[in-house]
Amino acid sequence: MIEFFMIRAGFLFDWIELHVESKQGLKFFATVLVSFFVAAIILIELNRRHFLPEPFASHFSLSHLAAIEQAFNLLLALEVVSLIFSLSHSVTKSVGKQFEILSLILLRDTFKEFAHFSEPLVWAEIYPSLGSIVASAVGALLIFVVLGFFYKAQRSHPITADEKIRSHFILAKKMIALLLLFSFVGICVVDLWGYFALGLPENAFSSFYTLLVFSDVLVVLISLRYSAEYQVSFRNSGYAVATVLIRLALIAPIVLGAVIGVGTTIFALGISLAYNAFAPKPESLRDVN
Repeated sequence: MIEFFMIRAGFLFDWIELHVESKQGLKFFATVLVSFFVAAIILIELNRRHFLPEPFASHFSLSHLAAIEQAFNLLLALEVVSLIFSLSHSVTKSVGKQFEILSLILLRDTFKEFAHFSEPLVWAEIYPSLGSIVASAVGALLIFVVLGFFYKAQRSHPITADEKIRSHFILAKKMIALLLLFSFVGICVVDLWGYFALGLPENAFSSFYTLLVFSDVLVVLISLRYSAEYQVSFRNSGYAVATVLIRLALIAPIVLGAVIGVGTTIFALGISLAYNAFAPKPESLRDVN
């Protein structure tokens, strides 16, 4: 019975991924991003001219730069969906996606700081926030650079020769990913309601990373059914620790968060290099990537 539900969940996951990650799907979402950005600028301009009635006016900024922050939020949401899809393909790829999202969050935080300034920009207003702006921008750049080495360090390690075992583990990861996808949609709905109805700050991505910590640990535990190799367990557990550190980076002060983010990326790179050096031989490897 459990295997039946896993297979059905796998079919549903594949159908969603096929439509979202297709060329037509990506083109559609790119159009949505552009339209959203233009609409946000128009609404902000209308708000600046006092054309928006209350209570809607209070939910829109008076700075055009806020439109960039909101567009980045939507871009991040799409990247999170891509991260969820990557979980079923490779643990390593999903970890890389997490750092991609973290770097984009740091760039978004740079625009978020600018959104608080008046127009035209005045140096006296910018100067107190300059340290946070530079830390976010430099942190994003360093993560981008280290992540490039992280991807280059990846090696294709043969999986178990038993195709049935491999397929079963992939189905388990697809079921976890499907639950993550539905959970993220629910988190976004609740977050939007809290923002517009209660005036609460955006918290969707931090909440998702908390959920991701539990899903990563679950993947580690499930993987033990298919591989008891110490090196494989250490790699997967280390990547789960990296997720925890990313979560800490999201709640830390901006400068410290950027430092934690860069350090965590280096930590993940070290795990990858160590695993490549000491991974089990192909004939003994029982890992499912």
